[in-house]
Amino acid sequence: METGAIPVAELPGGINLTETLESGQTYIWTRSDGDMYNETPPADSWYETAVDGEALRVRQRDGVLEWQGTTDVVPLLRQLLGLTDNLPAILDTAPGEPVIQDAIEHGSGLRIVGDPPFSTLVAFICSAQMRVPRIHGMVTRMKRTYGTPITIGDRTVYQFPEPAALAAAGEDELRALQLGYRAPYVAETAAMVANGTDPATARDLSYEAARRQLTEFVGVGNKVADCVLLFSLGFLEAVPLDTWIRTAIEEEFPACDKGSYAATSRAIREQFGGEYAGYVQTYVFHYLRQQ
Repeated sequence: METGAIPVAELPGGINLTETLESGQTYIWTRSDGDMYNETPPADSWYETAVDGEALRVRQRDGVLEWQGTTDVVPLLRQLLGLTDNLPAILDTAPGEPVIQDAIEHGSGLRIVGDPPFSTLVAFICSAQMRVPRIHGMVTRMKRTYGTPITIGDRTVYQFPEPAALAAAGEDELRALQLGYRAPYVAETAAMVANGTDPATARDLSYEAARRQLTEFVGVGNKVADCVLLFSLGFLEAVPLDTWIRTAIEEEFPACDKGSYAATSRAIREQFGGEYAGYVQTYVFHYLRQQ
């Protein structure tokens, strides 16, 4: 096991690890105290995940991000936690409306994650009509049932299952993990990926073309596609139109409601500042959900 620390002062705009990992944008992490999304984490608790065959743990205290990994996981941490983003420069592009500035102040240090595409795709297929803790529960059950266990120190961390494993599990087994009507969508999308349809190829397309391509997966509409684009594929302009953002449009930005998803999406992206509109979306989503 390797260990190390990243000084938070070296990160432009710093980071708030809890705000980042418990803001509803990533579901591949668990917290060592077992109480994610319920209570403020104890100072000695760790966030844990496994990606690309490597397990890692990270916690924030005394001005550093402490990490443990089965190898040197600093490059992986920089990807997963968006540590290369210049937060002050990004947030300077945000409009001055009170709800946006209140959200930015509330979520200070929140960064956009860079999760693996397949796990992000499945997590947000599961997100339909579900609260954040229940989505996390579904993903955690899939990891522990079908994912690869990796030992790090005295801990066992589970990697998100391979597409072939979820495809082979099938609808009935996934329903037993409390996925409900989402189970066949997950099984069929996993089969598509196992057979060579890679969601990561959308990264090479223009934004709206990438969103259209992702909607070819079973159970994926425009909102889920936007979540994958924003939280996995680096499209920081993507604004998923979920319940909270639609509420913000209705109450704060009614002129952005253009009827169709595509037109409303374009309008709210412009309203939220364009290139980094997805950052504004994530701050507003987190703020409204916690209110």
